[in-house]
Amino acid sequence: MDAVAFQPDYAVPPGAVLAEHLEAKGLSQAAFARLCGRSPKMISEIIAGKAPVEPATALQFEKVLGMKAVIWLGIESDYRLHLAKKQEAEQVAGLLGWAKEFPLSTLRKAGIVPKGRVNGSTVSHLLEFFGVASDKAWNEKYARLEPSFRHSPSFESKEKHVATWIRMGEIQAYTAYTGSYDRELFKENLCHVRSLTRSTADGTFQEAKSLCAQAGVSVVFVPCLPGVPISGATYWLGRSRPVIQLSGRYKTDDHFWFTLFHEAAHILFDTKKDFHLDVDVGHNTNDKEAKANKWASDFLVNPSAWKDFVALCQFTEASVQSFCTSVEIAPGIVIGRLQHEKHLDWHELNHMKFKIDSLLHELSTVDAEPMSD
Repeated sequence: MDAVAFQPDYAVPPGAVLAEHLEAKGLSQAAFARLCGRSPKMISEIIAGKAPVEPATALQFEKVLGMKAVIWLGIESDYRLHLAKKQEAEQVAGLLGWAKEFPLSTLRKAGIVPKGRVNGSTVSHLLEFFGVASDKAWNEKYARLEPSFRHSPSFESKEKHVATWIRMGEIQAYTAYTGSYDRELFKENLCHVRSLTRSTADGTFQEAKSLCAQAGVSVVFVPCLPGVPISGATYWLGRSRPVIQLSGRYKTDDHFWFTLFHEAAHILFDTKKDFHLDVDVGHNTNDKEAKANKWASDFLVNPSAWKDFVALCQFTEASVQSFCTSVEIAPGIVIGRLQHEKHLDWHELNHMKFKIDSLLHELSTVDAEPMSD
């Protein structure tokens, strides 16, 4: 078993060490102050712990008492750090209720927070995970989520769960390599991604991720957290790293691919300041979402070809297969759109959709690796 370093929960104030040295040498504070060229008041405040030992003072102590300046500064540093930790512990103790609002069972399973009851360690690990030093800083960082909370009742009282899901994606995106964002190359590579929708082979989603990464767009996968029905999100890390985050909700190819292209539209057409958090992709909740829906629909299936197809009003397995072959798109995507536009009931021809559980498991396994650091 590896040895565990002893970390005492106390620190000796430099003033106490100084007082011991003066007593051992039979020096009064006033006499010692004169020898150092300092005022008696300053020496008194150092001994009382009210004033710190500065580098210049430590050099004077070294000359008069023979104890190296670096030792004095070390004692001072340890003591001040101890006081800071003590103060932080008191502040953290007031955040236990705040910590309980996060999906702690999920975070424990991921090794992000320690197992056991909620305590100061839980709070500290949460702050470290989110990359903030306080709950106030957390509120400021995730204020960008507020518009999404207002627009969707699904997120009521779940903002910390949503933020946890987003943060898991951010960490993946930070650790993943992408080139510089190139809008034209992204549009070009999306054409190649579209051709992948007909594939059910292992590595399909990873190939789609790679094509987006070549154009500087990070695509990350984080499964939905309990009670948070998110399909996807789009945001920028700084001003140069666009991120598409997917959850694989519903676990069918039509929903997965449409969500990817819907989020891609936000990258292509919306500003870098925008943050998009989507629950029911495909429903026109506002102008930007409607624009993203239309672009994704038109990109996946040529509008003219789609108009001619639905005009026939013959939606059999054979007719869908024939249409999909002609436009080179996955049958599931066509079935999903027919259902969404109410040409079919939600249960009709669902067997033509592809269940993507195995591919999502592959994607989840690869994307989760950075979280172990």
